[in-house]
Amino acid sequence: MTDAIRHILSLSGGKDSAALAIYMRDRVPQMEYIFHDTDKELPETLDYLSRLEAILGKPVTTTSTEDNFDHWLTVFGGMLPSNHRRWCTRQLKLEPFERYVGDDPVINYVALRADENRTGYISTKPNIQTVYPFRDDGLGRADVMRILEESGLGLPPYMAWGRTRSGCYFCFYQQKIEWVLLREQHPDLFEQAKAYEEQSLLHGEAFNWNQRESLAELERPERIAEIKAKHAAKQAARRSQRKSLPLVETLGGLVSDDGPDDPEGCLICSI
Repeated sequence: MTDAIRHILSLSGGKDSAALAIYMRDRVPQMEYIFHDTDKELPETLDYLSRLEAILGKPVTTTSTEDNFDHWLTVFGGMLPSNHRRWCTRQLKLEPFERYVGDDPVINYVALRADENRTGYISTKPNIQTVYPFRDDGLGRADVMRILEESGLGLPPYMAWGRTRSGCYFCFYQQKIEWVLLREQHPDLFEQAKAYEEQSLLHGEAFNWNQRESLAELERPERIAEIKAKHAAKQAARRSQRKSLPLVETLGGLVSDDGPDDPEGCLICSI
């Protein structure tokens, strides 16, 4: 163990952690920026991180090893992860982070905003202290947008086609409209996600990323039309409730297509 305190900020490839990295760049020059690559990331995510590196003026360390998603899928006997068994988060995000930290005293910077009412990952290791600069300084969504715009980085490019989260392209927290948009933007990745569903049958378990609907069912033309119409109606209803919708509300965030119980998702993957 070293006596010096290390300062570490984990990047997800999302807008909030990118904005926090820029916000802390000059405040904590010794900051270490890390990214846990699952080997199942969108190409837009990797491009965004590459551009962020240039703005930070220092490299983003990738903590991944040969133990990627497919390795752990084999270890778990072909059992795909879900919101009830998130081994992907544990094996590909949390454990790589704690291995990278080791036993050194660390301040871990998390990009939860002041306008969010949720809790991020808090390590139980006594040498890791978690802090929330945006929350402490009263910065919200509009501030994140301003930081990204003023830096020249902008929003993650996947948001331009409607995806709301970083993380694996087959994340089980995606909304149905996001699956439809993934199929349109990256048909090869959509097919790979379908293949994982089909392979789950070989292990004695029918698993759907969407739980109640397979991707093969979701991609039927009539089903795609239904999902798009439902999403458009909800977006229109949302906008009609606001007389003047701030720009930040139009640049990101989808209305849930899966009802009021739609989960927020895994924060460590999507912040």
